[in-house]
Amino acid sequence: MRSLCVSLFLLQLVGTSFCQFPRPCANSEGLRTKECCPVWDGDGSACGALSGRGFCTEVLVSDEPDGPQYPHRGIDDRERWPLAFFNRTCRCAGNYGGFNCGECRFGYWGSNCAEYRESVRRNIMTMSTAEQQKVISFLNLAKNTISRDYVISTATRAEMGENGENPMFSDINTYDLFVWMHYYVSRDTFLGGPGNVWREIDFAHESSAFLPWHRVFLLHWENEIRKLTGDFNFTIPYWDWRDAQSCQVCTDALMGGRSSFNPNLISPGSVFSSWKVICTQPEEYNNREALCNATGEGPLLRNPGNHDQNRIPRLPTTADVEFTVGLPEYETEPMDRFTNMSFRNVLEGFASPETGMAMSGQSTMHNALHVFMNGSMSSVQGSANDPIFLLHHAFIDSIFERWLRTHQPVRTSYPRANAPIGHNDGYYMVPFMPLYRNGDYFLSNKALGYEYAYLLDPGQRFMQEVLTPYLEQAQQIWQWLLGAGILGALVASVIAALIVAMRRKWKRNQRRKRTSSYGERQPLLQSSSEEGSASYQTTL
Repeated sequence: MRSLCVSLFLLQLVGTSFCQFPRPCANSEGLRTKECCPVWDGDGSACGALSGRGFCTEVLVSDEPDGPQYPHRGIDDRERWPLAFFNRTCRCAGNYGGFNCGECRFGYWGSNCAEYRESVRRNIMTMSTAEQQKVISFLNLAKNTISRDYVISTATRAEMGENGENPMFSDINTYDLFVWMHYYVSRDTFLGGPGNVWREIDFAHESSAFLPWHRVFLLHWENEIRKLTGDFNFTIPYWDWRDAQSCQVCTDALMGGRSSFNPNLISPGSVFSSWKVICTQPEEYNNREALCNATGEGPLLRNPGNHDQNRIPRLPTTADVEFTVGLPEYETEPMDRFTNMSFRNVLEGFASPETGMAMSGQSTMHNALHVFMNGSMSSVQGSANDPIFLLHHAFIDSIFERWLRTHQPVRTSYPRANAPIGHNDGYYMVPFMPLYRNGDYFLSNKALGYEYAYLLDPGQRFMQEVLTPYLEQAQQIWQWLLGAGILGALVASVIAALIVAMRRKWKRNQRRKRTSSYGERQPLLQSSSEEGSASYQTTL
């Protein structure tokens, strides 16, 4: 409990907001002033300052030294993020968040962001058919809806002019916004001239920030889907792939089956067969010295299991996960893909889940699933095109959570200095705007407002996996049930009224018959006085 309170306190010191680039700042004025402090409509002030939600302030970046993996300085817009674009942004107070402090930070709700609420991410394989279909429909809606709040940059900052006179930003749909972000954070550095790039750079992979960065990525994605759909109970499901022998989610009912016409394509029976991918041609971008501009580049590709068997002999097992979670050190020198006995490096898939030692020529754990899919998901920069990416990374995040709970590391367990560029504790995550520090998300998801169903105690798990689906289905059809109940009551009332009326009519008929019968026997009654009482009794 103490660690949770400390985590919550630390988060209150950090302004939260989301993603590149806030639409109000993507213009010549924003680039010229290097200020991104949008007005909150609630009170008409920048960052909601009049309401005490936040304030516009100077960005202070970490000066801790980076590792030797990237020897250049001042040639990549992502260095010392976000100073190439903005040096003043909103810093939100308390539980407020959003690029203008008009939202709440992760886990908090309400007009004043005072309500803490914990959402539960569930196994997609145990969800009801209706719940699975809702997830798919939300994904498809995001793919076909232009982001209201964010745009992407289609050129480097230098190409936009010294004073921002040539802003180059573009609309993008909500799903592809996150595909582009994953591309941008992992792309190569342009050194000048066609194909002249530095490849040993990645601000979200191959070092310490791998797990915190993807944690924020999923939280932001979840938040955008909630805003888009109005379903604020939505959570990203996970796929528990331990001991799997095949792609269990590769069916038309879920993430799309294999096409019978072309094994590399998605079945026409799935909505994902019509999706177009973006940012999948890094060599072309490098040759043109151009950023991915989110133009469609062809269909989603996937051919699970038909990969290089030498590189991926098998999918990860339960034993692999248990060994990985048991490793006590989060990161070890040299803090890259050659690191030994590092929880992060084993989970990411550059080291053996049996020995903990770095491996070359093979991919394990996280990386193994990407390679196994044998398609769009198998290339780092374009991997988020495949919706399985979300299910996969949600499960990776749950393993990260297990490790945090098992070892309860202190903040200093996360590298403060000398990690590859972009991965030190104090480095702001690329390309989120305004800012998230890597080390601030080296904490339990309890502080961020979510949980995983399989990590709950048995009673809570029963509630989430058994009772909750039925309650949600009942909630969805309550109007029908109410209408049916009212109609049933009306029908029952009509029938009851008919029965009462018929019974009354029957009674009246009986009385008439009795009256008629007494009239026919009157002579006998009259004669009974003559014949004696026995005749009267018999007649009666």
